Amino acid sequence: MSLPSNNMFLSDVDIRKGVENGSITIKPFREEQLQVASYDVTLGNEFEVTDRHRTATIDPANKIYPYTRTVKVADGEPFILHPGESVLGKQREFIGVDDEHLILLSGKSSLARAGLVVHNTAMLFNPGHYFYPTFELVNTNNVPLILRPGMEVAQLLFARLTSATSKSYKDVGRYDRKNSLHFVPKKESVATLRTVVRRKK
Repeated sequence: MSLPSNNMFLSDVDIRKGVENGSITIKPFREEQLQVASYDVTLGNEFEVTDRHRTATIDPANKIYPYTRTVKVADGEPFILHPGESVLGKQREFIGVDDEHLILLSGKSSLARAGLVVHNTAMLFNPGHYFYPTFELVNTNNVPLILRPGMEVAQLLFARLTSATSKSYKDVGRYDRKNSLHFVPKKESVATLRTVVRRKK
C-alpha cells in the first residue's frame, strides 16, 4: 500500500500559506527570514549554563541532572561560548504546528563552519506543540565564539504528515509553552495513568 502523496517538506509558498491559515504558527513572522524551503530563527536573550562547581556528575537514567544558572544578555551584548562548552539558549520566535505537521530544526552552514552546533539530538518538534524552542549550543572550535541575541542561528523545516496524529502533545508532551524548565520528567500516558488509578483502587 503506497503512502498518501501529500506528505512532504513545505516550500516557502506553503510555509507562508500555513502561517496565513493557522496550521503553522511563527510569531513574529518576518518575510525576510523566509527561505526557499525553511524559515530562519533567531537567538533570544536567555541562556542556561551548567554550574560545574556544584555539579559532581550527570546521570539522566537516575534523574540526576546538572545544577544550572540562567544568564540573561541584553540585545547587542555578547555571550561568549568557550571551546567545548555546552549551554542551552532560547529561541526568540514562538512557533508551533497543528496535528498534521511537524518541524525539524537545522543549523546554518555558515555558523557550522565556524564551529557552532545548535542541537545535539533534539531536532524534531512534535505536531501540536506550541512553544519557544531551546537550542543545545556547543562550540566545537578551539577558540571562543561570540553569540548575540537576535542573530540568526538556525532554520526550521516544516513537513506534512501522512495523517493527523491520534494523540495531542498537550496531553503527552513534557515541555510547556515557555519551555524554561529544561529537565522535566516524561509524562505518563493516559493509558498508564488509568492503570495506576485502577491499581490504587
